[in-house]
Amino acid sequence: MSGVNGIGAGSAGYVYSAMASGSKVNTAAQGASEMAVLQEQERQIGGYNAGTQNMEAAKSALNIADGATAEITENLQRMRELAVQASNGLLNDEDKAYIQEEIDGLKQGIAEIAERTNYNGVPLLDNEEGKVFQVASDSNGTTRSFETVNATLDALGIADFDVTGEFDLKAIDDAMSTINKGRASLGAQTNAFEAAIDYNNTVSYNTTAAQSRTGDTDYGEYIQKLQKQRTLNDVQLTMQKKRMEDEERQKLGLLQ
Repeated sequence: MSGVNGIGAGSAGYVYSAMASGSKVNTAAQGASEMAVLQEQERQIGGYNAGTQNMEAAKSALNIADGATAEITENLQRMRELAVQASNGLLNDEDKAYIQEEIDGLKQGIAEIAERTNYNGVPLLDNEEGKVFQVASDSNGTTRSFETVNATLDALGIADFDVTGEFDLKAIDDAMSTINKGRASLGAQTNAFEAAIDYNNTVSYNTTAAQSRTGDTDYGEYIQKLQKQRTLNDVQLTMQKKRMEDEERQKLGLLQ
């Protein structure tokens, strides 16, 4: 019965351990090279999964920025309509002042969107020009970068836009062009992150499958091993019992 308490790959103790844990390799003694492979695979899986989480966060930040710039676009479109309306030479100064009042409200709305749009407290639209965000994307710490849009009134060139005096519609058109280009970039970067996430998920899945093939217990195989071990134990017990009976008969024969 000593085999039951062993740790070797052929012992019942090993079989019970593998079946209970679901893993063929629980100690280095059960397979040093296999354990090294499994640990490396675990590192890779953890790294790719963490990278995926980072890129999901980046994608969320890009989606937030896109939603905010969509609102800014609506404000700019309304500002342009009002500016065209203010270009009517039949309007008096009071009429233009009313129009400017609404434009000021729209500008304030844009300023608030640019100031308040953030991901986890990190500003997304009032960042300095050319600011780049970076995230680790895989098990090797490879970084991927993305950038949003500087959507402040100053960056858009409309901080002083005023229809009560001389003004140029091109200022609004340029601001809309900046936002539209920014939104196109946000969309392209989101697609790039989605492709990278799909790649990470594929690699993680395949590595997990390989790890499973290397380390997971094949219960059918191990049930057979356990049955074989039980049979061997039964044979050992039978032989031990027979030896004891033979020894007992020999003793009785000597006494007679």
